[in-house]
Parts: sequence; C-alpha cells; structure tokens
Amino acid sequence: MERNITPEDVTILIPTKNEEEGIGWVIEEFKKLGYNNILVIDGHSTDRTREIAKEKGAKVVLQTGKGKGQAVAEAFKLIDSEVVVLIDGDGTYDPKDVEKMLEPIRRGIAEHVIGNRLENFEDGAFTRLNLIGNKIFNALFRFLYGVPVYDMLSGYRAFTKELYKSVELKKHGFEVETELTVETVAKGFRIAEVPINYYKRKGKANLHPIKDGWRIGKAIIELLVRYNPAKYLYFLGGLFLLLGLITGVYVVYEWFHHVSHDLLAIVVAILVLGGVQFIAVGFVLGYMFKSMSEMKRIIREGMK
Repeated sequence: MERNITPEDVTILIPTKNEEEGIGWVIEEFKKLGYNNILVIDGHSTDRTREIAKEKGAKVVLQTGKGKGQAVAEAFKLIDSEVVVLIDGDGTYDPKDVEKMLEPIRRGIAEHVIGNRLENFEDGAFTRLNLIGNKIFNALFRFLYGVPVYDMLSGYRAFTKELYKSVELKKHGFEVETELTVETVAKGFRIAEVPINYYKRKGKANLHPIKDGWRIGKAIIELLVRYNPAKYLYFLGGLFLLLGLITGVYVVYEWFHHVSHDLLAIVVAILVLGGVQFIAVGFVLGYMFKSMSEMKRIIREGMK
C-alpha cells in the first residue's frame, strides 16, 4: 500500500561529534528541499558544531551518553514523526538523495531503506583499507544472515515509525548500522537499498578503521544470536563433522594397515553423531525463527 509522505512527516536525524566543517552545509541543503524538522544530537563536540547547527535552524540536543549508537537510540525516543532519515553530519552524503531514500517507503515495499554508497562514490571518499573492509563485512553479513544487503555500514538510512520505535539498540559505538540492520530482519521488517552519492569527508574522521572495524566484525557475529542462533549450531555441527572425518580417515587408514583403534573409533562415532544432531537441531531452530519473523510481518500488515 502506497503512503503519502511529505517533508513535514519526516525528521532528519544527524548524530554529530566535531562536525563543524560539514554540518552547516548538510542542514542548509535539507532546508532548501523543504525538510525543516532537523534534529542534531551531539556527542559533546569540542568545536562549533552545536553553534553552527543552531544558527542554521536545527534543533540541537546534547546526548546524555557516548557513542553514535547511544545517540541514535536516545534520539529515537525523542522523535515521533512518521519517518526518520538518519544521516551523518560530515558532508559525505548528499541531502538531495533523500527523495530516493523515501521512495521505497512511499511505495510500501520497505520499512528500512539503506543508501548504497558503493555504487557511486567520489575518488578519495574511501581509503583502500575502508573499501576492502566494507566489502568483507558485507560478504560476511550476507553469508551469515542470508540477507542481500550490499552496504550494511552505510550511515544514510530511512525508517518508518513502526520500525524505529520497535528496535532495541544495545551497541553504543559505530556498530549501530550493523545492529539496525539485524534488528530489522530479526523483527520481520523489510529492507530496500537504493544507490546514492558518496563524497570525501569534510574534516577529520571519527572512525578508527582497525579498532572500529574489529568491533563491527565482532558485532556481526555476536548479533547472530538475536537473529538466528541456529547458525551457531550449524558451525558446531560442521566442526564436529570435520573433526570426525579427519579422525575417521586416520582410523580407517590404520585399520587397513592391521592396526585397530577401538577407543578412537568410538570417539569418531561420537563426533559424527554429535555433528549431525547439532545440524538437525539447528535446522529446526532456523525454521522456527524464520517462521516467527514472517509471522510478525504478516500480523503487522494485517493490522494496517
């Protein structure tokens, strides 16, 4: 079902920390497009970020905690508009792409829209390390979650009210994009990706590639239990079967050479049977979790 969404129905959410070089331009561009509901939630900037944001007409709130994830979670509690558009304040994203971001929500085909930076980015917008890291994390996410998302770490997103009011964000740092994506699929909401422009950052980066990259990778694996814990059982089952296969090959090889390993043969049987059981239970759990997610989506759509 199509939705009529006007700029008055949208809140532009901008989490910031020391973004004085980009925040003014971002706010000005949104205002030119008619988007006047702009909330800047600031992470205790030591430069003129808050002052510039206020001068440009945005509402500015000083976050109570630390980290981008905490800022977003706090802002979601303050906002009550039909749609929230989340964007960084460093000038890397183009406010003019907001209409692309809202289109899947207007058409009723998604509750969460991600702006895909990797299809059209300016030279120098990504370092080689960042680009490689993005591709690795996206491939890992698709493999573990089975969801066709190609720019999971994008900071340009749009959410419907029913989604942003229901997500439970527990990660306080730059893992927030990962957690938002996992929460969406775990709760049976739909995700769409649209191509956007991506530019070089105005000012110094807050992201630390190695430290924050480690946290993001860790979050992808940790959050799997929230989406589908069966994946862990698949991993354990596969490990047991691999160990059983390796040990079994050794036992059979020795047997052909007239050397028996009765105790080791029992271990092989335990490993193989254990592996099969882990995988079988994982399959049942996986089916249950996917069915529950689908049921939540059907119930929500039936209540509209």
